[in-house]
Amino acid sequence: MISTNEILETIKMIQEESLDIRTITMGISLLDCADSDIDRSCEKIYQKITTRARDLVKVGEEIEGKYGIPIINKRISVTPIAMLLGASGGDPVKYARTLQRCAETVGVNFIGGYSALVQKGFGPGDLELIESIPEALRVTDRLCSSVNIGSTKAGINMDAVRLMGQIIRQSAENTADRDCVGPSKLVVFCNAPEDNPFMAGAFHGVGEPDCVIHVGVSGPGVVRAALSKMEGGDLTDVADLIKKTAFKITRMGQLVGAEASRALGVPFGIVDLSLAPTPAVGDSVAHILEEIGLEQCGAHGTTAALAMLNDAVKKGGVMASSAVGGLSGAFIPVSEDAGMIDAARSGCLLLEKLEAMTAVCSVGLDMIAVPGDTSADILSAIIADEAAIGMVNSKTTAVRIIPAIGKKEGEELEFGGLFGSAPIMKVNYASPAKMIARGGRIPAPLQSLKN
Repeated sequence: MISTNEILETIKMIQEESLDIRTITMGISLLDCADSDIDRSCEKIYQKITTRARDLVKVGEEIEGKYGIPIINKRISVTPIAMLLGASGGDPVKYARTLQRCAETVGVNFIGGYSALVQKGFGPGDLELIESIPEALRVTDRLCSSVNIGSTKAGINMDAVRLMGQIIRQSAENTADRDCVGPSKLVVFCNAPEDNPFMAGAFHGVGEPDCVIHVGVSGPGVVRAALSKMEGGDLTDVADLIKKTAFKITRMGQLVGAEASRALGVPFGIVDLSLAPTPAVGDSVAHILEEIGLEQCGAHGTTAALAMLNDAVKKGGVMASSAVGGLSGAFIPVSEDAGMIDAARSGCLLLEKLEAMTAVCSVGLDMIAVPGDTSADILSAIIADEAAIGMVNSKTTAVRIIPAIGKKEGEELEFGGLFGSAPIMKVNYASPAKMIARGGRIPAPLQSLKN
């Protein structure tokens, strides 16, 4: 039985501490839309998505009204489009335009799945899709793209890593008139999860049902508010409080997921209990770390504090739901977190420190702006470093990096909304070109042999 105090506590979390459901994401398989004719395939895609997701936005709004819980985004993820392109051939951008049209028709914020999985090599359609990404992101505004270039089992496809550095830079150049927004919707993964509800990396994995609902919760402000009221206590007490708070947040996500599943008549997949910040005041992961006891995010001790936070969030979440999945932990997207924006501006938070932090948190180098003269080889090397962390530690890592064409270190990109402001961070210009040019594959680590 839910007590009055618990109801009032939840209301306060929503009204004063920025608690929300960050997204309900419908995953839709497009495998039955494959066709040797790309135009027929695109028409099948449009019919399936607009039928399956017809009521997604309406149901989300009804749940918001019924429970008073803000649901910030309604999104769709689909089967990696490279799989369909392998069957159809033709111009991949036709698929991009079709997905954009689907998103506009059903009213969702974003649609993800303009993706390729190339951790062990390129299959039919993979190269063609990857090479089309800059143009696809230029001509759409709701499409998100991702490429998985490595895994613990397969190692790292360095040919794909080299190519993705070029693709990111080209995408930035193609959208330079819009603050280089293209790469902000492109994620390069190692160990990509198949059930991630968060953009820009969401796609519908081949092992998923035909249609499924995933929920991504948020709530950095709730965790920070709880810690700010804590009097004394050691780090064990801090971890315990975070764990209890994550439990409460996840229960709300479980409720919304179950309601959406029932109303839409599709299976409930997972709750992703990631702490996803926004640029809004009081909704920052960096500020949680500072509440734990750091002068500013990026100080020595940041990685340890983040490791504790990430672990406590997972432990609290798994007690609140039997279906925790996706990324689940703490996100550190620089441009989307008010505390990280401040830390990057002050010079306390550096790219090298962020890389260390990614070894212990949910994702990787996320929403980071670098100078416009950063070469494709350096971008590829940054991807390779991040993928190596994920491969060796059997965890998801990713890179979402934006070369700020025409801008220098210390300037900023302004995206607005949830994407926020990106201070342009310093990079190491020592050349990795010879290593990147070698290509090939970094073999899987010994710990991949678990059978």
